[in-house]
Amino acid sequence: MRQFLFFLCIGSLSLAAEIKVTALSGSLRKDSYNKKLVEQAAKIAQQMGASVEVIDLKDYPMALYDGDLEASKGMPEGAKKFRRLWIESDAILISTPEYNGSISAALKNAIDWASRTEQGQFSNEAFKGKKFALLSASPGKMGGSAALSHLRFILERLGGEVVEKQVSIGSAFLYFEGKEPLDLAPLKEEIKELLRASAQ
Repeated sequence: MRQFLFFLCIGSLSLAAEIKVTALSGSLRKDSYNKKLVEQAAKIAQQMGASVEVIDLKDYPMALYDGDLEASKGMPEGAKKFRRLWIESDAILISTPEYNGSISAALKNAIDWASRTEQGQFSNEAFKGKKFALLSASPGKMGGSAALSHLRFILERLGGEVVEKQVSIGSAFLYFEGKEPLDLAPLKEEIKELLRASAQ
């Protein structure tokens, strides 16, 4: 049973809830725009009262999903920890890069492992009923829109609930390398929607 530990005010709506959020980027690159974006999103969620843990996929090493490997050696330890973290979360923030019109191989592989049990069976426990907020930053003008669409489809197919609002930042170098300030208003609105949905 969820403990009611603090009050979270979102606009005119007051919520009393303990909300655990996991935030991650689908990119492995140290200076990734998406890592920078998800860190901004995590700070906003923390300011709104959520308990947020930002993770790096590099800290959860896992081989490419292979049924033969799974049958002979079981689930990699990194995959076990990653899956358990998602199961224990109320909400998940993902900032995805766009690689050739889709999400990164690292993110897709992590999702594939998370959809398995340690006994080698399909399971959507890490997704069903979870609230997801999706972000993307890209040097291109489309802002990773194709990757966002693919990621939404995958998560919803696995039973996840993806919030309607999403943030797509094109020409990201202007914000993260240049002098133009990042407009945080759309990001704040998405985080509000995510936390509101997670507390219901």
